[in-house]
Amino acid sequence: MAKKITEEDFKDINMDDYVKNYSEDSLWDKVRNNVSSIGISLIYKAFQLYYVAQSDTCPTKVKAGIIAALGYLISPIDLIPDLIPVVGYSDDAAAIAFAIAAAQAYITPEIKRQAKNRMREIFGDKMVDGLDED
Repeated sequence: MAKKITEEDFKDINMDDYVKNYSEDSLWDKVRNNVSSIGISLIYKAFQLYYVAQSDTCPTKVKAGIIAALGYLISPIDLIPDLIPVVGYSDDAAAIAFAIAAAQAYITPEIKRQAKNRMREIFGDKMVDGLDED
């Protein structure tokens, strides 16, 4: 059984390096080209983070964490390389989960709607059906 990834696993990683990987175009390209590996649910969470970071109500410190997590998702070289089948995105999922936890207070129904609308634009309605809207 694979080891559960915790925040402790990231303590020796310089997240500033991953901020440098981040750009909107890189994010869109990464999800378009890797949807089956990343998974639609993780992409939905990443898109929520993207839209939270665009929000004026989100504090700068939270935005910085979001950008680092999205940069981590974009980077193929990280704690567990993305090219490893099955587990390659598990560390990315953990980084996104930590950022979601920090940003939770700023994820409004409008943010979720924006994330789903962007997903529909990229993947179509069928891929988005069934995602949680609460």
